[in-house]
Amino acid sequence: MTSLLALDGLAKYYGNIIALEGVTTTVEAGEVTCVLGDNGAGKSTFIKILAGVHQHDAGEVRLEGEVVRFNSPRDALAKGIATVYQDLAMVPLMSVWRNFWLGAEPTKGRFPFTRIDQQMAKSVAKEELFKMGIDIRDVEQPVGTLSGGERQSVAIARAVHFGAKILILDEPTSALGVKQSGVVLKYIVAARDRGLGVIFITHNPHHAYPVGDRFMILNRGQSLGNFAKADLPRDELVKMMAGGAELDQLTHELEGA
Repeated sequence: MTSLLALDGLAKYYGNIIALEGVTTTVEAGEVTCVLGDNGAGKSTFIKILAGVHQHDAGEVRLEGEVVRFNSPRDALAKGIATVYQDLAMVPLMSVWRNFWLGAEPTKGRFPFTRIDQQMAKSVAKEELFKMGIDIRDVEQPVGTLSGGERQSVAIARAVHFGAKILILDEPTSALGVKQSGVVLKYIVAARDRGLGVIFITHNPHHAYPVGDRFMILNRGQSLGNFAKADLPRDELVKMMAGGAELDQLTHELEGA
């Protein structure tokens, strides 16, 4: 069976600096692949290659079996890869429905008398959000009045509506409390259950483990492994993320101080 997305030996260099090297993993339709690592691990470089911001220097990217190289973010999006960054690319003072469409609003009438079909735009936005499990009573309200988790849901629903096959989420829970993080994790599951391949970038193994089907751990640009959930107990994932050996050494030094 052909994977939705397959990465083999992906690498990116900046002169003598290794930003990413030897990264291999797969993303399947209807599954969540979690990419974990601390700051400087290479997560941002990984995202930018798949989003078309940077091109890889070595390795191979296959989309539904076809070798691809994205020349721009527009190119990646046209091939069905949508990226939701931490800043969400939203306008806080604009309404929920305007943020949902952001320049791609449906229109009615003939040129030069075309205008935005507001009724349809609002109806579709409300319906798509409802499918993701959030019922916003008034899509006219400014998106800035929504909670962090609800704003994430708008961004995810927008990507799904515009035909994304693969959804990349860049640290969606990093600035949220426990309750709001739980809300976002539910939206990730909802996107997965609608058949998307989800790439969940995070530094928090406790957020990744409940929703993840596959885990790839990055450390200083290198992959520490690519694991199916059945092969990686939660405690082992936490230990790998925490740098088990380094943590044991630090504990030993502190106890001996």
